[in-house]
Amino acid sequence: MNPIKFICATYKYRKWLSKGIAGLLFIIAGIIVLVYRANIHTVQLILALLLCGIGIVLCFFCFKKILLALLQINSNGLTQVPTTMLDIGKKIYHRSQLREGPNIAVIGGGTGISTLLRGLKQFTSNISAIITVADDGGGSGMLRRDLGMLPPGDIRNCILALADTEPQMEKLLQYRFQEGDLKGQSFGNLFLAAMTGISESFEAGVRNMSEVLAVTGRVLPVTSENINLVAELEDGLIIKGESKIGEHNKFHPGRIKRVYLDKNNVKPLKSALDAIDEASVIVLGPGSLYTSIIPNLLVDDVAERIARSGAIKIYVANIMTQPGETEGYTVYDHINALYRHAGCDGFIDYCIVNTGRVPDEIYRRYLDDGASMVRLDANRVKKLGIKILERDLLQIDKGYVRHDPVKLAKAVLEIGGYKAGKL
Repeated sequence: MNPIKFICATYKYRKWLSKGIAGLLFIIAGIIVLVYRANIHTVQLILALLLCGIGIVLCFFCFKKILLALLQINSNGLTQVPTTMLDIGKKIYHRSQLREGPNIAVIGGGTGISTLLRGLKQFTSNISAIITVADDGGGSGMLRRDLGMLPPGDIRNCILALADTEPQMEKLLQYRFQEGDLKGQSFGNLFLAAMTGISESFEAGVRNMSEVLAVTGRVLPVTSENINLVAELEDGLIIKGESKIGEHNKFHPGRIKRVYLDKNNVKPLKSALDAIDEASVIVLGPGSLYTSIIPNLLVDDVAERIARSGAIKIYVANIMTQPGETEGYTVYDHINALYRHAGCDGFIDYCIVNTGRVPDEIYRRYLDDGASMVRLDANRVKKLGIKILERDLLQIDKGYVRHDPVKLAKAVLEIGGYKAGKL
């Protein structure tokens, strides 16, 4: 084999070689659990099989890529080398440009944050996503109760948003089981549970999963403590649990007066505070106001570090109100709730607001569900000393109203004084 072609193939697929090695380690870890654990429980058996399954998948993709590379070189000869070298050069240059991008800390959780992350990773690799861990519903709630781990759902979505993976791998990690005891559970959640099981902590498990999936930037749980979110409605009713708070209008309609954590003095992760201190731009949202963004501000020192930071601080306004949380809320109402729960005000410099129009058919469906577009009361917002950036950021994704990832990322970079096209 021509040495030049071999070197090019090796460089092109070096990340798959590392994933193949990681796959072998997963398989070994799974075998160790099976062989050395006496009286193995069902959950441990599932985790052991998952470790082996993940390892097999990683090894399969590794061998597939290497085989295709060798076949391509042997059948096509030198004609492919210049193109391959050009592709490698482009990737190296692009990655070097990403490393020179701004240092951005994104705070929140849920679908909104993962949308923003998908856009930002195209312009900078210096991203820190600080994510709430108060989720207690769905598959995350099951693992939280069964394994005593922190909820993996929002963390998983953010890891995938920043990951450099093949489409099939992403489909695998997002796959939800349809039958049996695991019905409704996400494979990605189980992957993170297995990673946590072979790591010294949940934070280390998140970091190790991020390395396996070649994540751009880093994903950080805001705290390692087991916390629950509690809401007090204006009529005095107390609702415990993030999943119940978001749906309380179905069994007890009423506006939320405040939310708080079920324990005092919740300590943040040092890495999360460091990410805030090091950021040149801090972004809150988009996402559910009371169940995704505010829970991060209730953890000790987080709001204070944001307020003291010299970074440009941006709030991304939601496009639609959320039934059970923010019915009838304006942009000002959202910001006011942030300030009240943070215990300090004046820490937001800019607010990004969508101007795109939701198609009538989709908007009527949202109205039927009790949601409406968030109205911009610009004068009230400006009186808080906040500058407003209005852009058409609307995207319709499978019938749902979302922010366009790239347009939103460009709006954030514009405020930060960076030209997205040159990064």
